[in-house]
Amino acid sequence: MIFFLARRVGVMIVSAICLTFVVFYLTNLPAKLETLAKTQAGSRISDAEVASWLQANGYGAPMLVRYGEWLGVMPGWVVEAEDGTLRGRCIDPAEADAAAPARCGVLQGYWGHSTRFRADVSEVLGNRLGATGMLMLWVLIVMVPMALIVGVLAGMREGSKLDRSLSTFAIITTATPEYVSGVVLIALFASSTVGLSPLLVTWGVIEGPVLFQGNARSALEQITFWNFTLPVMTVALYGMGYVARITRASMTEVMTQQYIRTARLKGVSFPNIVLRHALRNALIAPFTVIMLQIPWLLNGVVIVEVLFSYPGFGWTLYEAAVNNDIDLLLACSVVAVIVVLVTQLISDIGYVYLNPRIRIS
Repeated sequence: MIFFLARRVGVMIVSAICLTFVVFYLTNLPAKLETLAKTQAGSRISDAEVASWLQANGYGAPMLVRYGEWLGVMPGWVVEAEDGTLRGRCIDPAEADAAAPARCGVLQGYWGHSTRFRADVSEVLGNRLGATGMLMLWVLIVMVPMALIVGVLAGMREGSKLDRSLSTFAIITTATPEYVSGVVLIALFASSTVGLSPLLVTWGVIEGPVLFQGNARSALEQITFWNFTLPVMTVALYGMGYVARITRASMTEVMTQQYIRTARLKGVSFPNIVLRHALRNALIAPFTVIMLQIPWLLNGVVIVEVLFSYPGFGWTLYEAAVNNDIDLLLACSVVAVIVVLVTQLISDIGYVYLNPRIRIS
């Protein structure tokens, strides 16, 4: 197991370096840098002024050098201004006379400065990840039990009316993207002119104009049932169908095994067969799928957070991409890569313990 973990960690490190370099290369293309210069210095500056701005802000070095500076394995860039003061990646403008470190990159804990939010990237991401983490937690609390219940009930009796009904429901939820289901939920429950809310107001059931809030920004201060239900259900419905289908397929396969038939011939009741004999083995495959839903939730909530104006990680990634915030985009990519690799490692380890037939060579 130790050799297995060491090998997987080594592969994770190499994968992280390769993926972050790809993202760094794409975000530092000449066209992107020119757009950044015109965004920061003025949209009507000349090409010579663009080149001067890029040189003065550390973008004039070769790509590999700048990647090493960002990573923290090479000394940060330093330039001398016209008044003789030094500017650089590792030099704090407020403390220009203080001794600055030679290296200041991701390995040293410095993620850069956000040009969109005018703050350190680590500060921006820290707040946004906390908001998305809360959203992901409630999505998992809702999605996982619903998906397992639907999958187990559908797989217990293959081909029955219940199986066909639940399978159709799972397929519909998976085939409906978040930007469609989110809009439908807002129209049904968060609109004061159409849907269910006008009827409830007419009947005197609710006092406000709408049943649920279509804007989840207030959930940053206080999460309530009324401002957090729609974004949670939008994400949970989309992810639930896939997990339910995998659970149903696994349950169907287990119910045809020989030991299940033997238990039936011995007179064991059907509920005991499902709960004591079939369920544990049927949940091995869904465990891996559920673990892989975590990185999907982190990166797949972009549409939902933008749709419901919820400033989390996905909303921040969208803002960074729209405003060409290079440092923030790179930091978001690092977080996404780490989450994907770590969850895959946890999934592999858990699969080994859940399935005794798996042996590590």
